[in-house]
Amino acid sequence: MTSTTSPRVALVTGGSGGIGRATAERLARDGFAVGVHYAGNRARAEEVVEKIAADGGRALAVGGDVADEAAMRAAFDAVEEAFGGIDVVVNTAGIMVLSPVAEMDLDDLDRMHRTNIRGTFVVSQQAARRVRTGGAIINFSTSVTRTKFPTYAGYVASKAAVESMSLVLARELRGRDITVNAVAPGPTATPLFLDGKDQQTIDNLANAVPLERLGRPEDIAETVAFLAGPARWVNGQVLFTNGGLA
Repeated sequence: MTSTTSPRVALVTGGSGGIGRATAERLARDGFAVGVHYAGNRARAEEVVEKIAADGGRALAVGGDVADEAAMRAAFDAVEEAFGGIDVVVNTAGIMVLSPVAEMDLDDLDRMHRTNIRGTFVVSQQAARRVRTGGAIINFSTSVTRTKFPTYAGYVASKAAVESMSLVLARELRGRDITVNAVAPGPTATPLFLDGKDQQTIDNLANAVPLERLGRPEDIAETVAFLAGPARWVNGQVLFTNGGLA
């Protein structure tokens, strides 16, 4: 049971950049102590930690491959040791390789699915074992499961798996007062999204949204903060945060 005298604690995987960074900083502003996870760039994670600390919050950088059970167990251990427990796990870590099905490099497919599927499963498994009563587990899908853009098949396959495992886990945690949901962003201006796209493609995607702009990382963090905090009656759902794209 979460102590009434200690802050709530969140672990954000992929917390060193893009949506993960915006999420870590938003949760810190909401009063969470935050574990900022990184896969390879510790310096970027430390920048997030320093920013949170400068704003009066508490944060810790933790590293490791999300698909490595021992590394994630150690990351969870470090956050629990530093802050006394874990209430919210936000799993933004993921990679995206785009290719038509006929041309997809199967090594790229395996690498993407190792991070996106196995990684989400490993993090969810640790979260299911450790998140305290009243907590939340928030995984990440994509709005392309609905829009079905060409070249996204391998990526969408991995994220459809994330959606399914998240909805099953919500039901497995019956009686624990822990919510499990997935957030499915639309086109969001992050390095992962913008990489390899020309300006015309970016403009076309922005114009396809009824709000006529790309999402910002802060838009997605707003949804995460809702699920991490007041949204105790939202459980076993996929929230499409995409400006009305699909």
